[in-house]
Amino acid sequence: MIGSPKNTLRLLSAKAKLSLLRIQPHHPTQRPAPPVILRLSDKDSRRTSTARSSPNSTTLNKLSHHPFLYLLYILTLLFFPSVSPAQNIDKPVANIDEEVTAFAYAPNGNIVFSVRRMFKTKKYDLQRDDIWLLESGGKRKRLLEGQKFTREDKLFTYQVESFTWSPNAHIIAVQLFTTTMDPDAGAREDAPALLLLDDSGRELRPSGKDPLIMQARTPLWLRDNQTLVYLTNEDTPQDLFAMQYLNVSSGPAGKAFEGRTFQGASRISGSNAALAVERSRTFDGPARLQRLDLLSQDDREVATLDAYSGGILVSPSGTRVAYFLDKEVLEIRDLTAPVRIARLRIGLGVLQWSADESRLYLKRTVEKKSADLVTFQVPELRAYPAHSEIPVLEPEPRMLLHGLTVREYSLSPDGRFLAVVLPGKRNLQIFGF
Repeated sequence: MIGSPKNTLRLLSAKAKLSLLRIQPHHPTQRPAPPVILRLSDKDSRRTSTARSSPNSTTLNKLSHHPFLYLLYILTLLFFPSVSPAQNIDKPVANIDEEVTAFAYAPNGNIVFSVRRMFKTKKYDLQRDDIWLLESGGKRKRLLEGQKFTREDKLFTYQVESFTWSPNAHIIAVQLFTTTMDPDAGAREDAPALLLLDDSGRELRPSGKDPLIMQARTPLWLRDNQTLVYLTNEDTPQDLFAMQYLNVSSGPAGKAFEGRTFQGASRISGSNAALAVERSRTFDGPARLQRLDLLSQDDREVATLDAYSGGILVSPSGTRVAYFLDKEVLEIRDLTAPVRIARLRIGLGVLQWSADESRLYLKRTVEKKSADLVTFQVPELRAYPAHSEIPVLEPEPRMLLHGLTVREYSLSPDGRFLAVVLPGKRNLQIFGF
């Protein structure tokens, strides 16, 4: 009989199993890696599993020997079915317990990061950051020991500001802020510089004996992984830059787009091209958005901008670009149809596109300062008649990390992880979406 306790249990068991099947995701998904605490002095990382157990056939078989508990368990499943976990970035899946000054994801998911290192001489306190590589599987190795990195007989100190990976994820262009002092003359020189390392830690010296390319910043890699174009303001007015070629093997290779000056540039992924904002040396005339072929030195004007205040960033697919018009308004432009745009009042900050380009992430302050991290939806881009007023949208930002401030952040190339450096101890923490 269906009404008997035994048959009732069988019926409930069947329903419960059907419920369990329904709540499984259609495609299996990989759970985030368990938390990993990384200390650079440790030989091995310590792994602590936090994976939640899920109902399975073993659990059902064990409870079937206790009818009352079995019935209670089945009723719980029927009336309070579990659901797939929501995106949770409350707990990090990895933590690098060091004072991290900069980091960057590689195209293959590896992370290069720098650790602040201070040491004393007889008269001076010097900073020379160590550089480490964290592979996606958790293995880590030191690429550069800062204390041993010197320049001739001069006092030399530096801080790592950023990293830019080559397209094949084997060479790292390290952006440094350097200070060199001659103790006898008392002369001090501050300058930006690039240092090139491969992923084994070998220093590449394209300029010969000196490993540094002085007065260089914003490296733009070409697809051959051997050539890059960088910005320099050695002979330009303040806030304007010229472009120079550099070959990793043979060294400096001359000027790019000679005689022209730019306010900023962003590489178009998968190509030898970049988007750049061009201005004249006297700042006469408007800013012009240019598509530059870095190999042939051909160019094409994309649009004339009403203003430009920095932060140019091309989307992962190379079909959109975002930049700030001023300290409040961001403009997004469709590169396949440049008349289609959108403007958003979000405040000046550090931008990054989501992997699917549906959202933008923003740390709401300038680089190397701490602020909250938010994300907002990319609106529909529209074309407007010439000389018409373009509306400025005010999107509702979604706060991340419960409003905690961050100093640095970056999304993994596949969009599955968010890495942040928090103020204070400046540990690097990685969260899984």
